[in-house]
Amino acid sequence: MLFQGDYLDGSWDLTILVTDVPIPERQVEKTLRVKGDLHIGGVMFRLVEALEIAMDWSDHALWWPDKNMWLKHTRSTLDQCGVQADAKLQFTPMHKIVSVQLPDLQVREMRVDFSVDVFKSIIQVSKELGIRHPEELSFHRKLEKEDLKRNNNLAKGIVRKKKRDPSNQNRTSNGSNLSNNSGNLNGDGSGSPYISRSPATPSTPQGTLLRTPGTPGSSPWSTYNGTMSPSSVHSLSFVDATDYQLVNSPLTPTRVALDVLPRPKSFSEKARINGSWMDSSRSLYEQEIRENDVVCLRYKFFTFYDLNPKYDAIRINQIYGQAKWALISEEIDCTEEEMIMFAALQLQVSLQSKEPQNDTLDNNHMEEDDIDAALTDLQISLEGTSVSSPGDITHIPELSDYLKFFKPKKFTLKSFKRCWFTFKDTHVAVYKSKEDANGTALMRVNLKGCEVSPDVNITNQKYGIKLFVPSSDGMNEVWIRCDTEHQYARWMAACRLASKGKTMADSSYDSEVQSITAFLSMQHTPKDPVVTPSQINFNAEDFIAPRFLRKLKSKQLATKILEAHANVRHLALVDAKMSFIKACQALPEYGITYFIVKFQGSKKEELLGIASNRIMRMDLNSGDALKTWRYSTMKSWNVNWEAKLVIVDFEEEKVAFACLTADCKIIHEFIGGYIFCSMRSTDKNQALNEEMFHKLTGGWS
Repeated sequence: MLFQGDYLDGSWDLTILVTDVPIPERQVEKTLRVKGDLHIGGVMFRLVEALEIAMDWSDHALWWPDKNMWLKHTRSTLDQCGVQADAKLQFTPMHKIVSVQLPDLQVREMRVDFSVDVFKSIIQVSKELGIRHPEELSFHRKLEKEDLKRNNNLAKGIVRKKKRDPSNQNRTSNGSNLSNNSGNLNGDGSGSPYISRSPATPSTPQGTLLRTPGTPGSSPWSTYNGTMSPSSVHSLSFVDATDYQLVNSPLTPTRVALDVLPRPKSFSEKARINGSWMDSSRSLYEQEIRENDVVCLRYKFFTFYDLNPKYDAIRINQIYGQAKWALISEEIDCTEEEMIMFAALQLQVSLQSKEPQNDTLDNNHMEEDDIDAALTDLQISLEGTSVSSPGDITHIPELSDYLKFFKPKKFTLKSFKRCWFTFKDTHVAVYKSKEDANGTALMRVNLKGCEVSPDVNITNQKYGIKLFVPSSDGMNEVWIRCDTEHQYARWMAACRLASKGKTMADSSYDSEVQSITAFLSMQHTPKDPVVTPSQINFNAEDFIAPRFLRKLKSKQLATKILEAHANVRHLALVDAKMSFIKACQALPEYGITYFIVKFQGSKKEELLGIASNRIMRMDLNSGDALKTWRYSTMKSWNVNWEAKLVIVDFEEEKVAFACLTADCKIIHEFIGGYIFCSMRSTDKNQALNEEMFHKLTGGWS
């Protein structure tokens, strides 16, 4: 007997749309008579029985579109889940095809589990791609160019919903009627130069389809001698679609890459890029990602743990690719000399990737490196630090020399004074002369917690260090000028360590000096004769950020790149990539993630920078650090979800701010993620602790 649409026994009709069914329509709608005490597993069992279709249903699960949630707890009842008669559920596969744009801009179509959190998806994707340490990676959304112009709804935790063709959105690549409005990388409804889909294309054994620029089927434009030339579109061939293309990326013309890359022109636009990171604690489906959409796989945490050429050829190439495109798209700033050096390293990588590599020599070299590293680790564990005198472990090295210094003030002419400097522990003292070193110092600065930036121009023999020292009034700026490269390398290394609270007795001091010296040496004009552009056929524009193209002509650029290339032409393929990565890590902006925020009690917008070891309050226009807080002094961090405030409690003070360009969960996740990365041990067999990651990044929501 019926009563207002329900049976007297309390049962009611539940409508379920079943997708990916092997019938022409690809979907079917079923109505089941259920009670509120029926568990989710029972609903799925009764649904499969009612369908009477012989197929494997093990990958299907119930999705509730209106509530934006999966019903995966099979023992929970409909009442416990809140499902009532007005609910419209879907019975859909958990694994779906998604187009993953890799850090080097290649695109792979991969089967990804849409029902698990993004962190677990990243682990699965990284395993399939052969990339170690997936905790350093994450997904972010494909950005449209207009996203850089304004603070969007992502700051409020709202995802901009795309218009979808309802007849297409539930179809799979098997019968594919694929949506064009979400499946391209250009954001303009046109086909991407990076991806081309074909219904007749078979999948690879790994279940991924590789699309790369410059390969058949990827675009009607192919690369030829570094230039673009039209060619006919061929059917897709998977002869080259191997992991080799993950180890060595095909050459992508810059003009093509810049069509899909964001090109920020200010710190505000750099900050808006970071509003597109996905929540690691929620699934792709819950974040409005649907089948055949494009997601970007990127390195999110710039603490590359145990980067070993022996095991990480793919990982190194992807880190190199992301850093390269960040420089070319001007997401990371650098000087003209540095850009030429990076272009020379790119050219060496391009040339070496065409040459057979001597694996035997490389393996022997890597085994020697492993032995040296093991001995170094043993020495550090026994001694605590590397010291200048093996017999005196209490001795802390000191520096003293004549340097020039300048303390900039408003409306003051730049005038450097030559003074006697001493560096002890983490303190720098300035005296009028060497003879006055035992007297009262003109200035004494503790560099712990300060910001250190290089100010170098090799051509003009300018070796400067800019120090932003925290004080009660904000950050005081001090400029130091060295006379020689050797002097600069020693003082710069000491300043960098001191900013982290370390002294020159630390084991990393010598390697820091060597790294700085190597970085400078790559920018020298070589003494050896340089080959001419006609001897090496390459397009200089493919290695240079656009703003430098406006200053120099292509022939001038090519000559400068070849001059710089003479310094790195001896490097093997992996060594050239590693040198590129290390050189990027020396840039002031590398590894800093920006957000636009409003601090509690302040009405103006400011820039927040998050790095691997610190948080910075910065000027929105200039990017200058106004105040720095180290993680080592942080006691707690959490989110006030009602007020949308991130609250960080340091030993010296408590700060709170609202983010205008991203959801506050993203900032919380960056802080917790870097803390998680810093907790990784030297045990190579350690398992990835997913529970700890979510505990540190979840915001206790």
